[in-house]
Amino acid sequence: MLIAHKIALDPNNAQATHLARAAGVARFAYNWALAEWQRQYEARKLDLTLPQPSQAALRRQLNAVKREQFPWMMEVTKNAPQMAIIQLGQAFQNFFAGRAKYPQFRKKGQHDRFSLSNDQFSLDASRIRIPNLGWVRMRETLRCAVGVDLGVSALATLSTGEVIPGPKPHKALLGRLQRLSRGLSRKQKGSANRTKAKSRLAKLHARIANIRSDALHQLTTSLTRRFHTIGIGIGIGIEDLNVRGMVKNRRLARSITDMGFFELRRQLEYKAVMRGGQVVVADRWYPSSKTCSGCGHRLDELPLSVREWTCPACGAVHDRDVNAAVNLKNMAVSSTVSACGEEGSGRRRKTGAKPASAKQEVSFVDVCT
Repeated sequence: MLIAHKIALDPNNAQATHLARAAGVARFAYNWALAEWQRQYEARKLDLTLPQPSQAALRRQLNAVKREQFPWMMEVTKNAPQMAIIQLGQAFQNFFAGRAKYPQFRKKGQHDRFSLSNDQFSLDASRIRIPNLGWVRMRETLRCAVGVDLGVSALATLSTGEVIPGPKPHKALLGRLQRLSRGLSRKQKGSANRTKAKSRLAKLHARIANIRSDALHQLTTSLTRRFHTIGIGIGIGIEDLNVRGMVKNRRLARSITDMGFFELRRQLEYKAVMRGGQVVVADRWYPSSKTCSGCGHRLDELPLSVREWTCPACGAVHDRDVNAAVNLKNMAVSSTVSACGEEGSGRRRKTGAKPASAKQEVSFVDVCT
């Protein structure tokens, strides 16, 4: 599944005029190619020696005549007419596969747009560079990487300083859960009252699970939508927690299981892939809390009871969770995935984290006017 991320542009008057002109070129090329496709298809019915129409042939045909017949096309990016014809070819593929209706001519003023392939644009924070136009401001800053530190007092602490509290549904409903459990144990086996008590207890367990699941889905969906680097695929850095070992601590076991750390990681990973991003998982022994995010100094010991500490090297004062989240973000940014293979593969790794696998997709920008 591919999900688009829409970011509104903020062009000036001259840029808005250029964008509208590029959208008009794309619309003309699409309609020209559709009319030519229909003409060539009808001609082939009379003469089977003629080749079948295709988007690749139509693009070559347009390139051969546009300088003489349509010189105004040269004023905008070449992607505008070329991508429009490619989209026509995809529309015919969907039609022949039974997934869509026969392609229709585009009308002016209805979904005016043009597309750019991934090698024809560049992004820089809150602006995009479009060929033949230059830099255009965006109304929203480009999504970037983020570090997520999971905890018990708060479900997640982000490198931006945001703290997301957990719902802790098991703790909130523990009293009622204990009462229903005691009531069930007192009912006679095989009785109707035991069946009713068992049903009430099951419904409460389902409610607890649903509250936890809803909170995790809202958090993971928000993170994967807000934080990812377009074209790079790196967005979210988290720790590889040893949950099985953590729950052996009888003082924290109930609170840890109430958070659902494993389910949060599972949701993050598949949702990040859906949106073209990636979750980078730090090594289990990565000292995210004990390392100064400013200078890199590492403490020998940092007890769990210490929630704030001062770096002895640079003097920076750190909140334990925020500092860990910033280190996870830096780790995610420094980890890279190449087209030839993943970093961390091979006999020897250079970093302390191996990024999770993600499919590399060719991206493009669809500019709507």
